[in-house]
Parts: sequence; structure tokens; C-alpha cells
Amino acid sequence: MRDYALITGASSGIGFELAKIFAREKYNLFLTARNKTKLEELQGEIRKSFDVDVLVIPKDLSLENSARELYDEIKNKNVKIEILVNNAGFGGYGEFVKTNLESEVNMINLNVTSLVKLTKYFLQDMFLQKSGKILNVASTAAFQPGPLMAIYYATKSFVLSFSEAIAEELEGSGITVTALCPGPTESGFQKTARITQSRLVKGRKLPSSKDVAKYGYKALMKGRRVAVHGFINSLITKAIRFIPRKVITKVVHFIQKERDSI
Repeated sequence: MRDYALITGASSGIGFELAKIFAREKYNLFLTARNKTKLEELQGEIRKSFDVDVLVIPKDLSLENSARELYDEIKNKNVKIEILVNNAGFGGYGEFVKTNLESEVNMINLNVTSLVKLTKYFLQDMFLQKSGKILNVASTAAFQPGPLMAIYYATKSFVLSFSEAIAEELEGSGITVTALCPGPTESGFQKTARITQSRLVKGRKLPSSKDVAKYGYKALMKGRRVAVHGFINSLITKAIRFIPRKVITKVVHFIQKERDSI
């Protein structure tokens, strides 16, 4: 039985760069995302550059039964998932009272529910194998409430808390769980989340998805529980603990507002 790494949200951004890193390190790959065309382009690129097996499964993990379908399709291939990367996710912008509920439910389904399901399914297999690594992509958003992106910040807070908890449960089992917490990153996320005009990103030089992916891969291999990318981000996430939460929430609200807002 061959060993594979499974990467969700692999068609762009951090997931795309992680796929290339794992291929360079001679891991066989299962790649999944909604965009079949981009997945197949990445598949071709990796096969051309690296001597590894690459299989793609287009899947919308915001749909109710999609995580189970993905797991079953992979199990039917008679392969072993040694590494699970839960990277798929999206955000949304606006005051909660005005935002679209259906989109937010889909966000919870993708960012939280499918992540939990995939972790459960593959972790049970890893537990029998007595080996495995899981990388859950959270965010620096996980460390505080996020006015104007309330649901997104809350989902990433869940991912961080969940990852740390099961990492402790698995201590000594041969399995590690790492929560990768990047700050704003140069990728398609900002456009999808409609935050390109917010103070959080407008006018700032953001780290590349490639740099974040390299950092996340190294943290995963070392078995670190929480990996915050960037010195300033790390400093801020530590300092937040000593500032009243009401103050932090007001600061985040100000930063999240569009630059032209009053």
C-alpha cells in the first residue's frame, strides 16, 4: 500500500504551493478542490516536474456529504494517507446583519464541518497505522473576534482550538497535528472575501503563498502544534493575551473597515 498526502483546496494559494513542496519531497498526492481545470493543470505540472503519482478529485467540500464521498473515493484506491492537509476555506466581508446567510452556512460547512469530518475519518486510519501528520490551516484571525468578518474569524478560532486539543490527546501516539496560522497572504483569498479595500490589506506588501507554504511544511515536519507565520504576527498574537478583549475587538473593527469608510 503506497503512502500519500491529501491536500484540500489545492487549486490555488497556499494549497497549490504545498502540493508542489510535497511533490518535491517525493510524496504521492491526492489533490482536491472545486475547480477541476486548475486541479488538472496542477496535476500536469507536478507530473512533468517530479517523479510522483498525482491523483485529483474535484469536490465541493461545502456540500453536506462531500467529505464522506472524498474519503470513500480515496479508500477505494487502496492507498494510505500519511499526511492530511485541511487547507480548503473561504471568507466573507460585511456586517453580519446584512450578509448572506447561505454563504455563511457554506463557509461553516467548508471551514469547520468538512475539516472535522476529514480529520475524524483519516485520523482513525492513522491511529491504526500508528503514524501520520495533520496540518489544519487556521489563521491569525483565530486569536481574536473579527467584526466585519465575524463568521470567518470564528471558524478559524474553532480550527485552532480543535487542533490544539486533539494534538494533546494524540501525544505519544506517533501522530501529530499542526495548526498553521498565517496572516494576510498574497493569494486569491482577499478578492473572494471582498477585503481588498480594507486597512488590513490595502497598500500592504503581503507575504507570498509560497513563503507561507514553506513555513507550514517545516512546522508540520517538526510536529509543532501551532505555527504562526511571520515575526510581527507572532508578536501580535502573544500580545493580544494581555489586552482587554473589548479593546482588541474595537481595534480589529477599525482595521477591517475599508480605507474610505468614515
